[in-house]
Amino acid sequence: MELTTLDNTPVSRLGLASQYLKETGCVRAAFAAGINYFFSYSLPSRLFLDELNLLLATHRESIFVALGSEKRDRQTLNHTLDRIRQTLNVDLVDAFFGEYISPKDDPNDIQHLADTFYDWKAKGYIRYVGMSTHNRAIALNLIHLHQCDVLMHRYNMAHRKAEIDLFPAAVQADIPVIAFTCTRWATLLRLPLRETSPQMLSGLDRPPTAAECYQFSLHPGAVRLALTSPAALAELTSNLEVLHKPLLTASELAHWQHYGDVVYGTGQDAFETQWA
Repeated sequence: MELTTLDNTPVSRLGLASQYLKETGCVRAAFAAGINYFFSYSLPSRLFLDELNLLLATHRESIFVALGSEKRDRQTLNHTLDRIRQTLNVDLVDAFFGEYISPKDDPNDIQHLADTFYDWKAKGYIRYVGMSTHNRAIALNLIHLHQCDVLMHRYNMAHRKAEIDLFPAAVQADIPVIAFTCTRWATLLRLPLRETSPQMLSGLDRPPTAAECYQFSLHPGAVRLALTSPAALAELTSNLEVLHKPLLTASELAHWQHYGDVVYGTGQDAFETQWA
């Protein structure tokens, strides 16, 4: 399944998320550079919202608007969708995500969530049903039960286990994957401080740039786009480099896989134990 804007343009390889935005001009700069996918958890921040609204007023057909909610009950979700549509002044939201699906969620609640979203889709309120989870087993279940059109899942240099079973299942089901936490909460952008053997660190003279992190996350065929969430215009400008970068070579891929293994370590820190 291809993700497209209303004017049938495929979504960009990089999508702009609003979570950490602290400087004006980022939304406009991203759009000017070729980004047409804009995502926010529920209603965006004021900075993000003001600029996105200006763009939507004149470029609605060429912008993919994606939002979501952590809520599970239908009444609250209906209210959230109504607020989003009114605030953004749009009748149709391109994608709506059920966010942070976790082992704590009752499977019946997730099915009701999917039913709510597909009901919205049938009524013309949204175009794509999305689900977001860090948990691979849950992601596989969402795919096998046909509970989403598009899946948002954690994937980066250190978190690569999705390559084994999740990505092949997504490709077979024709469900595009959106990669997030591509810089692993920025921890990939600095060399690991834990005690690491010289042999493990061999050849690792520097950490990757954010653009290289996105380039890595975009390498698997199952991944349709990667989310970036810069705080400032300078960060965004640097991250936009990935739009013009080719796929990683085999040697580059192996290099950053090795780096991810070093960062991952024993896999016992909070990032690994909280989400399988």
